[in-house]
Amino acid sequence: MSSLSDAELDALVAEAVVDCYDENEQLSGLFAMIEENLAVPFDTEVLGVPVVVRKVNLRSSGIVALCHRGRLRQAIGILDLPLPDPAPDGVRWIEAYRRWAADL
Repeated sequence: MSSLSDAELDALVAEAVVDCYDENEQLSGLFAMIEENLAVPFDTEVLGVPVVVRKVNLRSSGIVALCHRGRLRQAIGILDLPLPDPAPDGVRWIEAYRRWAADL
C-alpha cells in the first residue's frame, strides 16, 4: 500500500504524462520516470526465491522488472513484483504507475 495520498499520486502521474497524447505515450512517460528514479539494483523475493532486480524495461505488456538469479533471468510485471522492506528509492513512481493503470 502506498504511503502517498491520492492527490500526491495524481500529481506524479500528471508530471509523467504532461505532454502525452494517448495511452501508449503515457505508458512511455511513466516508464521513463520509473527508469530514471528507481534505485536499481535491489534484492527482493519472487515466490520465495531471492532475486536481484537490475533494471526495468518497457514491453508491449507494460513495464517489467528484469529479475536475475545467477544466470537465470525473468521479466516480471512491475505491478506484480513483491517489493522489499524497506522499498528502494523511487518506488513512488511504481505507485503512480499503479494508480494510472487502475484508471484504464
